[in-house]
Amino acid sequence: MAPGVSNEKKTDDEQSSRENFIHLCNPHLEKMKEDILYHFALGTGTHDFPALFGDVKFVCVGGSPSRMRAFIAYIAEELGLGSPGCDYPNICAGTDRYAMYKVGPVLSVSHGMGIPSISIMLHELIKLLYHAKCSNITIVRIGTSGGIGLEPGSVVITRQSVDATFKPQFEQVILGKTVIRSTNLDEQLAKELMECSKEIGQFNTVIGNTMCTLDFYEGQGRLDGAICLYNEEEKLQYLKEAYDSGVRNIEMESSVFAAMCNLSGVKVEDPVLAGVCSGLTLAGHQVPTKAGLSLPLLSWAGERKYNKRLVGQDKDRERSLTNYRHGKNRLDLKKINLIFCQPNQSRVMRNKTKS
Repeated sequence: MAPGVSNEKKTDDEQSSRENFIHLCNPHLEKMKEDILYHFALGTGTHDFPALFGDVKFVCVGGSPSRMRAFIAYIAEELGLGSPGCDYPNICAGTDRYAMYKVGPVLSVSHGMGIPSISIMLHELIKLLYHAKCSNITIVRIGTSGGIGLEPGSVVITRQSVDATFKPQFEQVILGKTVIRSTNLDEQLAKELMECSKEIGQFNTVIGNTMCTLDFYEGQGRLDGAICLYNEEEKLQYLKEAYDSGVRNIEMESSVFAAMCNLSGVKVEDPVLAGVCSGLTLAGHQVPTKAGLSLPLLSWAGERKYNKRLVGQDKDRERSLTNYRHGKNRLDLKKINLIFCQPNQSRVMRNKTKS
């Protein structure tokens, strides 16, 4: 009898070791009778989280609600779980803060623009996954970004998120004290995404550092904001220093995204629960460097509406973010780039498709 009990316990332990559950760094939640996810219009007292979200394995987040709705429609088609013209209801319809869509094992969530907005979303998303008892989750942030030293339409898979001084850290003031957290992302997952890109062979893809700024204008060296007290030469020198430090794109969410994923039980070498920021670079132009060479820099593009004409034009495009039916994890960078590209980039993307 004892050996039998021992074997059963060992089996349970082995099963537990294979499942990586979300970890919450907040002991106060255990004392709460109900956890209300205010900005999602969801709560543990009103919704059955395990029933609604317990099968989630992949979470894809991006800034725009319309893009994330387009993304879930594409994923539904890839997984064979939807039909043309099928409607995908917004799970967070009770609020106008964020939008959330689900099909099969994939959850698609908008996070708005900038660190404060994505931070609020992540707090509630992580709690949602915890209450749903989800395990072995992969979290991916997808979006447009400004590239440095890359051709237009390139994809950047983030190795590390760095701040505006090129340090791999997220700094936050909590109760009057400065707290610094790691911003490393999952190396193995980044390599897997790079392999997917090589298989597709349609877009220039690099692994590099992503600079996360606190601002769209001055923080990214733009010259067209309401306030700008530096000149173009100073701007170009700063971008050159960023490039030399390993930065390949700039956006406004990756640092807190990486930090919060790490604190939720994520080890940087752990390929099970991880965050990867994938950015589509936009709008190229040439600027001279100190060495007299021409360094292609990409201008920062604002958020535009999703161009629906680009999706579904080519039914033979390589499949898929994750082929749930066949048990394969693959990212169709070609179609995802078409979903996230700007309307004024559509000719560039179509030319790439034809070539």
